[in-house]
Amino acid sequence: MPTYTFEDKETGEVFDEIMKISEKEQYLKDNPNLKPVLTAPNFVGDHIVKKMDGGMKEVFSKIADAHPNTPVGDRFGRKSAADIRKDKVVKKYNLDK
Repeated sequence: MPTYTFEDKETGEVFDEIMKISEKEQYLKDNPNLKPVLTAPNFVGDHIVKKMDGGMKEVFSKIADAHPNTPVGDRFGRKSAADIRKDKVVKKYNLDK
């Protein structure tokens, strides 16, 4: 179930509620003093993934192959030993443009 953030118009208090999508509209009708607050969604990179299955590793690997110069590419990319040595030299001498 999604978490919704609401603000009390009278007190200014901001709080979260967990409810079904279908329940949100009725909740707002029952509580006219509340208004929904737009918040940024959480993405995969917003939290630490301690354990992941092989399917997720494969997805990250494909993303890393498409975007090798990103943090995802550094963590999940498949690089040869020559590529790793080259990256170290580039980083050491600030040759990255």
